[in-house]
Amino acid sequence: MKQFKTLLFAAILFVGATSFTMAQSKIAHINTNELIEAMPQMKTAKTELEKLSKTYEAEIQKMATEYQNKIKQYQREVDTKTEEENAKRAEEVQTIEQSIRQYQANAQEDIQKKQEELMKPIFEKAKAAIQKVAKAQGFQYVLDSTQGSGVLLADGKDLMADVKKELGF
Repeated sequence: MKQFKTLLFAAILFVGATSFTMAQSKIAHINTNELIEAMPQMKTAKTELEKLSKTYEAEIQKMATEYQNKIKQYQREVDTKTEEENAKRAEEVQTIEQSIRQYQANAQEDIQKKQEELMKPIFEKAKAAIQKVAKAQGFQYVLDSTQGSGVLLADGKDLMADVKKELGF
């Protein structure tokens, strides 16, 4: 019984100390999506990704046009060719179709890799600026107030203006 009282007393002290410590924490918030979208490097990255995407789209469109022309040609000549030649042509058309699909998959993978390569330094720069500003202003926690991130009420200090100033825009 005495041990139980001691344990209960220790638990109450722990909860009280934790609550007191939490009350002393300084909390701020920032919408990281808005910050990243406003960064000049993001505009450059988007332009580069769009250019790469259009290059792949043009190549895929060219391949698709060649594919359609070959199908039309083979359909026109189907009656003049032997069964064996038509079978070879059908196989050739399937091979072309597979190569187009493979090229599309590779293009999408390349675009995704390029996006990750371009976005990583932007995210890191934003994170470093947020940490620097938060530390300079004495905040222990910075919550992401981006819609859907779990922050329902953001009454604390918004660091957006200070972080933009830190980043130079």
